[in-house]
Amino acid sequence: MNPIHTRTSLKLTRRMRRLRQSETIRAMVRETRLAPDMFVLPLFVCEGEGVRRDVPSMPGVCQLSVDEAVKETAAASGDGVRSVLLFGLPDQKEKDDIGSAAYDPEAPVQSAIRAIKRELPDVLVISDVCLCEYTDHGHCGIVIDDEIVNDPTVEQLVRAALSHAAAGADIVAPSDMMDGRVGAIREALDERGFERIAIMSYAAKYCSAFYGPFRDAVASAPTFGDRRSHQMDPANAREALREVEQDLEEGADIVMVKPALPYLDIITRVKDTFGYPTAAYHVSGEYAMLKAAARNGWIDEPRAMLETLTAIRRAGADIIITYYAREAARAITKSS
Repeated sequence: MNPIHTRTSLKLTRRMRRLRQSETIRAMVRETRLAPDMFVLPLFVCEGEGVRRDVPSMPGVCQLSVDEAVKETAAASGDGVRSVLLFGLPDQKEKDDIGSAAYDPEAPVQSAIRAIKRELPDVLVISDVCLCEYTDHGHCGIVIDDEIVNDPTVEQLVRAALSHAAAGADIVAPSDMMDGRVGAIREALDERGFERIAIMSYAAKYCSAFYGPFRDAVASAPTFGDRRSHQMDPANAREALREVEQDLEEGADIVMVKPALPYLDIITRVKDTFGYPTAAYHVSGEYAMLKAAARNGWIDEPRAMLETLTAIRRAGADIIITYYAREAARAITKSS
């Protein structure tokens, strides 16, 4: 007789598998939940009309003219994603060494803000504030003697943030990692009657290898050097807490950790330490890796997508910026 069939049942009071027996009970006791309204969809806005240009390294992501950005925002809203993050792609001839196109009121971001708020007033519009897309050298600030200088760069960032606020942005998001830019932007906004505009600071932004596809999308790769002088060393965690603390003291309303997956521990520490609304950016390289693996048949993409976003949420993120926003929102709605 098979001894397995005659063995006496174990004397277990606690059987963890009891609460895994069906999808209904698993859903009932689920600790971490995703919802479409916690996602932010990044959009790359370019010049022109009727433009929807594929980004080769980011399948499913396009560079969009303002009219197409409005359509994409409306479609995302229909999926339940009610927030977008705008990045600008000026024509190459408009770039200069100080990034002056960043505060042109007719630039793609400013034009897109006005168009989206006109057509979809309930959508939350967040604008990225940085110079890298607008400088002819691709760096995030003004360069003097091969050095990215801090304070003159902050002055340019303030001009850009004010132009976004004047166009109707709900939140401005400085991503440059210059010292003091949050305080300078907050002061300038308040002085000009934009007290209601929130700041979402890229507070702990690491110098990461996972930004490559993004730089492809916005043509912002540096023409020389790198960004180690201002973006954080991936080896540092306590420094991230100091960065976040400083930005909160300067007036940040939301703090961000970027990238997300390699820095889940940082997300948790930031949320546990400060308790402020915390965003995480599931960046281009993280997205592109999942897409590439799925296209090769190596992973189940829908499952991997939701597992990834659940991990970011479980780590403590209240807000997830992701190129998967629409796909994830549809998947969540379908399963509910």
